[in-house]
Amino acid sequence: DLERVPPQMRRLLAACLQKDPRKRLRDLGDLSLLTGIALDQPAASSTAHIIPAAPSPTRLRRALPWAAALLCALAGTFAVAYFRAGPAPQQTIRSLIAAPEGNKFAFTGFSGAPVLSPDGTRLVFPAQDASGQESLWMRPLNSLTATRIDGTVGASYPFWSPDSRHIAFFQDGKLKRIDLDGGPASLLCDAPDARGGTWGRGNRILFASQALNQLEEVSASGGTPSPVFLRKPSGAMFSNRWPEFLPDGKHFLYLSGNLPEAGTPKLGIFIGKIGSNEAKFLLQADSAALYAPSGYLLFLRADTLMAQRFDPDKQKLEGEALPVAQHIASPALFREGLFGISQTGLLIYATEDTFVGGQMTWFDAKGKQLAEVGPPGAFDISLSPDGKQVAYVLQKRSGTKNDNIWLADLQRGVQTRFTFGPTDSKLAVWSPDGTRVAYYSAHANGDGLWVQSASGTGAAKLLFQSAAEEYPSDWSRDGRYIALTSSQPNSQDPPYGIWILPLFGDRKPFPYLPSSANKSDAVFSPDGRWLAYASDESGKLEVYLSPFPGGGGKWQVSQDGGDQPEWNRQGDALYYLGPGGKMMEASVRESAPTVVIGAPRQLFQVARPATSLGARSYCIAPDGKRFLVARELRSTPSPLTLVANWPAGLKK
Repeated sequence: DLERVPPQMRRLLAACLQKDPRKRLRDLGDLSLLTGIALDQPAASSTAHIIPAAPSPTRLRRALPWAAALLCALAGTFAVAYFRAGPAPQQTIRSLIAAPEGNKFAFTGFSGAPVLSPDGTRLVFPAQDASGQESLWMRPLNSLTATRIDGTVGASYPFWSPDSRHIAFFQDGKLKRIDLDGGPASLLCDAPDARGGTWGRGNRILFASQALNQLEEVSASGGTPSPVFLRKPSGAMFSNRWPEFLPDGKHFLYLSGNLPEAGTPKLGIFIGKIGSNEAKFLLQADSAALYAPSGYLLFLRADTLMAQRFDPDKQKLEGEALPVAQHIASPALFREGLFGISQTGLLIYATEDTFVGGQMTWFDAKGKQLAEVGPPGAFDISLSPDGKQVAYVLQKRSGTKNDNIWLADLQRGVQTRFTFGPTDSKLAVWSPDGTRVAYYSAHANGDGLWVQSASGTGAAKLLFQSAAEEYPSDWSRDGRYIALTSSQPNSQDPPYGIWILPLFGDRKPFPYLPSSANKSDAVFSPDGRWLAYASDESGKLEVYLSPFPGGGGKWQVSQDGGDQPEWNRQGDALYYLGPGGKMMEASVRESAPTVVIGAPRQLFQVARPATSLGARSYCIAPDGKRFLVARELRSTPSPLTLVANWPAGLKK
């Protein structure tokens, strides 16, 4: 009780606790002045200080130990009370983390986001070296340097174990794990074309298998994964991805819906439960969502990182969503926001680059770069039959709000805008004589396939319209058919199939080789007797060859994954893109009633940009000796932003 402490003692304690060193008690001489206790026998003084009679030295020596003990005890008590009385307010602290020297961050959508360990001590991220090779890197947050994680070349979508010792990742169609304190990576199970995973309590892993459009559960020790069946959301197109376990280890968050429908209820966060096929819509979001132990969900709306109160036990949201940070990167075709959190109040995120797209570049068959073509940021390219023009898309640039098709004259170096509609126009294919261009365009009254003169004169004409999304992939050399990658609104799984649109008669499309697998990227052989396409029937995308218009067998062309097949002019070779942007070639020889496929060989490798379904990343020149490739192009990535105590920065 302070009222019972003598006034002299209170003055002493106050002097001991002064923050200003000039005012703080310094030595026993100051103690004597404050208490009136003479610690020696000073000479007579002429000062005006009034000093009470001093006790005898014997009594003083006996009293000093007890007085000192009392002073220490009281000083400790007062110190605790003093410093507890006014705690400093918590602050949000931001810092920047640069890529390892000689490398750049590889946040392309195919690689994944930066991820913080749950205990907030380490950071793992994908990075690309000068040769274009991508690996995972690990940086302790108490260190200024990062190290490459052995055995992770080509790895993607890393995620942490709950104990912060291991990471899991996807590599070559497999799910793997590695102990960051040492040891090689170990195989857990097959995971073709995966889209994220989460490691929960009970040593269980939940991951998204994009090839099957479902989530799968597997032991963190490895084994055969079990499907997690979930109710399909409304709409023809949907994708379940980026699962995230909630604290109970049974419920989980995941992103589902139509990926192009960002900013609408057709794309959002759902809650699922292990052992149940029910899926509860939680909120509209444009990215994956993460749960923070502080009681918030973090997710993107457009490029703004939002936080909203969330009760994981009741699975209910509370209050309004509040902005945390802006201009957060999120590759549009993947919808994985490039941000991560720890359980200790740390937040990491990558800001958007200036743009993401491709640079059209000529390569020879050995991969030597010959020349660049057109503006940066181009993708979805289609070369005219005579090789003199190329159609491409500039994504939401040049003062527009939509994707539009442009044409580049390769001889004169002139670029001309080709479409001007109020909605997206993309995925152009040329007529066999090069005089017309057919393309996909979305409209309020239905998606459609349009055709227009390549000269730009005259109005576009509607070839076909339906409630489904119909993406043209090729125009047969005889001019009679257009191959489509289609999503039929009333069909069951799979969501994507190949349909053929006749340009004669009633022009009614018909399905090509309907099955339970997804199919896309169909291209006609020069003689029109064969169709090459990509299918995930084996569990991952591979290139196949079948007779056209149908029946009579099927031959697998690629051996270790592939898509975007393309014929040479003679029809005796097929090209396709393998994993990691490998340009592959396989010979094709017809030997009735079958075909003989040669062993695929790699020509060269180039970084491919993230593209939409059906978009093409390369074309072959008429002479068959050059390849026009939309190689990946990015501005220099900004450093990562690390935020400590991010909830304190929320504007209530």
